[in-house]
Amino acid sequence: MTLDIQALPVLSDNYVFLLREPEAGAVAAVDPSVAEPVIEALATLGWRLTHVLNTHHHWDHTGGNLELKERFRCTVVGPAADAARIPGIDVALGEGEVYAFGKEPAHIFDIPGHTRGHIAFYCPESRALFCGDTLFSLGCGRLFEGTPAQMWESLGKLRRLPAETQVYCGHEYTAANARFALALDPDNAALQARAREVAALRAKNLPTIPSLMESEIAANPFLRADDPALARALDMEAADPVAVFAEVRRRKDGFRG
Repeated sequence: MTLDIQALPVLSDNYVFLLREPEAGAVAAVDPSVAEPVIEALATLGWRLTHVLNTHHHWDHTGGNLELKERFRCTVVGPAADAARIPGIDVALGEGEVYAFGKEPAHIFDIPGHTRGHIAFYCPESRALFCGDTLFSLGCGRLFEGTPAQMWESLGKLRRLPAETQVYCGHEYTAANARFALALDPDNAALQARAREVAALRAKNLPTIPSLMESEIAANPFLRADDPALARALDMEAADPVAVFAEVRRRKDGFRG
């Protein structure tokens, strides 16, 4: 039995993911920035919230926690490494743990870099990864509290997941990420194809999320810092992958395309 997953756009570009494990009837909101749209969506679906799953502490991923917990008496789950900054946390998880969401096991990865205490939830039975702001489609999160080496290691953990993994990230940034990636790596055929797909989806105001891990590995420059072709494009053939990653991140931070 696999999860029923609903993507709920909120704020200007955030996603809250609503999950239902049908056998046990467990229902989760992943990274609820605000409560009211979640409450409305749950009513429409006929679901009752049992869990909040937080990947990291930023307000646009936890702002709805306390209101949802008060209304539904749900269990708030988040990163052990940053438990003090997760509103209403009940269960703190870290690397290597497996959390039972109903009958669906969620494997936990510590993936710092964007923040010091960021986790991902990977549900292998549903081929679903909830990675917050560490990995985006064609991008990755800014390094607010971590280092390039930390983020590269974190992305490496995610990159090793099966190619058919569906990547559910926290923001609809893909079109902007595609513009940067094409400026950096214009001859990448997989990237060109993904950029066309993204443009067609956004022209219809459709989400680009989830993406496939296989596509991200081929097209996302932040997952390719150890690819000699990308190093050559940056004139960094002799550099190690962390240095290449850091340069890609530096260029993205300053990109205005």
